[in-house]
Amino acid sequence: MSVSPPDAPAPERVMSIDALRGFDMFWIVGGHGLAMTLAGAFVDPVPEWLQYHLSHPPWIGFSAWDLIMPLFLFIVGAAMPYSFARRAEDGSTGRQIYAKMFRRVVILFILGMAHQGHLLDFDLSTLRIYCNTLHAIAAGYLIAGIVMLHLLIVGQVVAVAVLLVGYWLILMFVPFAGHPAGTLEPDANVALAVDDFVLRQFSGGSSYTWVLSSMGFGATTLMGVLSGHLLRSALAPVAKVVWLTLIGLGCLAGGWIWAEWLGFPIIKHIWTSSMVLWAAGWSILLLALFYALIDVAGFRRWAFPFIVIGANAITAYIGARFIPFKTIAESLVGGLAALVGNPWGPVLISFTTVLLLWLVLYHLFRYKIFLRI
Repeated sequence: MSVSPPDAPAPERVMSIDALRGFDMFWIVGGHGLAMTLAGAFVDPVPEWLQYHLSHPPWIGFSAWDLIMPLFLFIVGAAMPYSFARRAEDGSTGRQIYAKMFRRVVILFILGMAHQGHLLDFDLSTLRIYCNTLHAIAAGYLIAGIVMLHLLIVGQVVAVAVLLVGYWLILMFVPFAGHPAGTLEPDANVALAVDDFVLRQFSGGSSYTWVLSSMGFGATTLMGVLSGHLLRSALAPVAKVVWLTLIGLGCLAGGWIWAEWLGFPIIKHIWTSSMVLWAAGWSILLLALFYALIDVAGFRRWAFPFIVIGANAITAYIGARFIPFKTIAESLVGGLAALVGNPWGPVLISFTTVLLLWLVLYHLFRYKIFLRI
């Protein structure tokens, strides 16, 4: 079993990882809506470039909003060297770690089906087995966990390369269902064909793919794992920031070259290998920035709202789906919002929606209640 470099210091909690997790979740649970209403309040019409980055491109391309999902998988990976090292120090055996991993994967899949897969409809005709961010996290976590348990860091780097190159070879050089190799259309690509074959009537029914794309989910999570190893290393803090920055820039360059020179476009829907590198580059740069500001420079107060969210990220994700915070906000400040009118009334509603969820999470944080799986 291999969970950390042999000369790594004892693991400690890195506040920047918690803050970055909360920053990412903030956009998922209400920050996006708040940004949209704020943009509309200040600029009318909203510039095309801002609309682009606050939405998902229809197929090829990558916006800021596209970064949210891969960033979360990356953060899951970044925390894994710390959690696995703690389990090893506690005397957990490989079998015990495997049991905990599988338990977490099963729970994530159940929560994902409840969140977006219509599990609570209790109707097989609407059930979707593999269609949600939580499912992608489960797959990425499982792949990364298995790799961590059996390979040293050099092997983990090789595993990332094998996953990325292997996925590229499958998508670009395997013909399928009467289509020539290299077909990458929203309704015709190898990843979608695999989903249709494996999931059948339980597939997501969209241009997003999951089963074969799990190779990309695993690579994204492993990129986070490697960044976590770097943070746990004996390097000086400033050196860690420098290395993270250089690696992040290198990933951006690699993703761009793969997409523009080698003809493997950045497509988040099917999680192309070029997209993995491109998203990992931005994720690593964000981690470098958060680590430099919070853990190196000691500027921590600004990050507290994000830390509160990050401490109960899964609770925030599920709570935002099943608790009607926006409806509650409208009942509380709807009259004032109507009095204020456009464009600031919608801003007030959006802000109150986020604030209500944050106050619930703050209550949990204050009393050290952390709902984890």
